[in-house]
Amino acid sequence: MAGHFVHARHPVGRYQRESADQHVEIRSVGEWFDPDGADPTTIRDAFVLLWKALRSHWPDAVIMGSPSQTGRDLWTRTIPARGQFSDGYPVLSEELRGLLHATAGQGRTELITPPDVPDQLPSLVEYDRTFAYAKHTWKSPVGTPRRITAATFASWSEKEQTKALFGCGHWQVRVTVPDGWNHVGILPAPAPGERAWHYPRTPGTTFTTWAGGPEVYTALSNPLASWKVEILDGLLWEDGKPLDDWSRKLKEAWASLSAQADLHGDPTHRQAAHLASRAVRSLLLYGIGSFAQRPRTVTGTTPRTAERDIPADAEIIGFDDDHVTWQRPTGFSRDPNAHPEWAATIWSGARAALLSMRMRDDNTHVGALHAPPGTVVAFRTDAVYLTAPQNWPYHGQPGEYLHKGHLTGPVPAPTTEDELLALRDAGRTALHRTRTGGDA
Repeated sequence: MAGHFVHARHPVGRYQRESADQHVEIRSVGEWFDPDGADPTTIRDAFVLLWKALRSHWPDAVIMGSPSQTGRDLWTRTIPARGQFSDGYPVLSEELRGLLHATAGQGRTELITPPDVPDQLPSLVEYDRTFAYAKHTWKSPVGTPRRITAATFASWSEKEQTKALFGCGHWQVRVTVPDGWNHVGILPAPAPGERAWHYPRTPGTTFTTWAGGPEVYTALSNPLASWKVEILDGLLWEDGKPLDDWSRKLKEAWASLSAQADLHGDPTHRQAAHLASRAVRSLLLYGIGSFAQRPRTVTGTTPRTAERDIPADAEIIGFDDDHVTWQRPTGFSRDPNAHPEWAATIWSGARAALLSMRMRDDNTHVGALHAPPGTVVAFRTDAVYLTAPQNWPYHGQPGEYLHKGHLTGPVPAPTTEDELLALRDAGRTALHRTRTGGDA
């Protein structure tokens, strides 16, 4: 055994010959995409199409064991050969990386239950943002940030403050939900006693939290009522484009494969192209996640007869008659490509767009705050679930809201994540049948 990775959905099996360098790694294709009943030949064809699409942009592209590994490897091939960042982008201090890990959450996951929504929903409509994170990679923080104190921010003009909030920043704020507010929460706050986030929305509630500029600006300028936001502290980076070339190439590969999935005459090829396009999405999604580089934890076992050898900072997590099992944090790896500030900026932009996003070509705004109060049932990272359909334009571009599921009511309001997922699947099936006039 060369070190298995035990995971509920995507375990990894690693085997190595006892006296040789040969090794085998067995992974789940679910890391890349949902096979959705595809046979092994179609899945193999999907990886061939993926490889060809990547090779059109990276002639030496290699598909590695996981999408996060492959995405990061492709990104390293876009580091400038000349100029300021030819030796790579500066890595933040361990202190700042720790701050970002503790205060910058990922996607918004929230279920709103009765009595905040009806016990029986008139319908359940899913809108999912297409290739969402690709919309938020055009600008990212670079270099060492400046600390912006409350006094410094307050001394700036309104124009300077707005520019800072539109820039690449991470802000500690004291927030008050306005009187009369009757919609969903805007800013994340630490959930008491948990390593999770919630979104306060009760009028008059005051809380202190950290948030990215896009979310803070949304709280101040949303279409319903401006929230009271006091800047207490912050980090402000120079704007840069370290992910732009990488993301552009992935978006072009995705668009090419999506076109094949829509237009090719062979249904088997269409299915393979669709799976390959989903794999490109995973390259970007998990590639961004890999930049976050969470602190590592080591797990070990020690014989009961040698308990004195257990590390002093270890936490005992189990034991039997012969061994004690423990784990301890080992801090951050010395990875030259660890950039939690990039992941945090993208996650913040995506959470803000889930609430309000301008579609310039259509001169309109879309997102949860543009649906009537009381109609939002849930958020799941890139998707919002509503009780009524919305007239939101869709052109198939990254970041746009795709009408993906529609379950006609009355529908019992979900009270658990499992219930929501069951209704989501039923809604997708129902909408597919409506559009095709047949079975899913």
